[in-house]
Amino acid sequence: MRRITRIATVGVASAALALTATACGNKSSSDAGSDSKDAGAAIAYDVGGRGDQSFNDAAYEGLARAEKDLKIKGNDTEPSDGESDADKVQRLTELARAGNNPVIGVGFAYAPAIKKVAQKFPKVTFGIIDDSSVTGKNVANLVFNEEQGSYLGGVAAAKVTKTKTVGFVGGVETPLIKKFQAGFEQGVKDTDPSVKVLSQYLTQPPNYDGFSKPDLGKAAAQGQLDKKADVVYAAAGLAGFGSIEATSKAGKWAVGVDSDQYAQKGLAAYKDQILTSVTKDVSDAVFNLIKSVEDGKPQTGEIRYGLDKDGVGLADSNPAYTKMTDVVAAVDKAKKDIIDGKVKVKTTP
Repeated sequence: MRRITRIATVGVASAALALTATACGNKSSSDAGSDSKDAGAAIAYDVGGRGDQSFNDAAYEGLARAEKDLKIKGNDTEPSDGESDADKVQRLTELARAGNNPVIGVGFAYAPAIKKVAQKFPKVTFGIIDDSSVTGKNVANLVFNEEQGSYLGGVAAAKVTKTKTVGFVGGVETPLIKKFQAGFEQGVKDTDPSVKVLSQYLTQPPNYDGFSKPDLGKAAAQGQLDKKADVVYAAAGLAGFGSIEATSKAGKWAVGVDSDQYAQKGLAAYKDQILTSVTKDVSDAVFNLIKSVEDGKPQTGEIRYGLDKDGVGLADSNPAYTKMTDVVAAVDKAKKDIIDGKVKVKTTP
């Protein structure tokens, strides 16, 4: 895995990526997107970067799997603090010029950049995770029914709470994170209307610190714990790390997000209190897009992952969770009802 940690200037980026392209056997920028057995694949991370134990790490897993299974070269690039759309345009442009195909933006924040760059490189497939607003013949929109997985998390939370109070911590108040909130709250209320849900966001756009600063998540979770919450679900990227830490140290249940956070090495100290995680199969989505390009049949348009395709779900890695047979049964029933259309999950609170 070749990793470009910071693209600070055009010169540095160009040099680094030119070397990568040479090592991979990719073609020059004028031939970007042409068929090549040694073509690389690239992902550009969202706020928080790799190591968030959640969303970005799930994307990395897909790239790493492609390197191993498809025998390709992979490149991943980090966001810079407080970067602009112009910075994202530069990053994606350099990745495409280096011959990487596909180039995947991890997160809806890449939408404006992909809209501009995809038009300039029609032979390169661009993927964007969590956004369907940008369209094009060479754009693949990898989107998920986060509200459905979050509904299952709400069912589990309502079943295990003893204080009849649970919490939701959202990183940044965006339409995407509101889907997590809406599903969770509905799952709780449909299971036990007497359970109170405390919901809070860490920051408001254009401030995206709520996805990157664990101390914010920790403080928010502690505030909810102080109000008697004994289950806290955080959809906050790296900031969710702080929420899990606070909840675990209080001896209460945490519900993870995006990745199976019980299995994340960086959260090993807290895993016993991570009851379950609302997962979205970003890893498979990234791998499938890369494979489609390698197979010569690149995915384009909206590719949606829901409960029916196991694109979202609820992790059962924690033995403590699997021993709660009544909780598991309730979650399984809810999953079936959603797939069968008996339960319609809201996408807004």
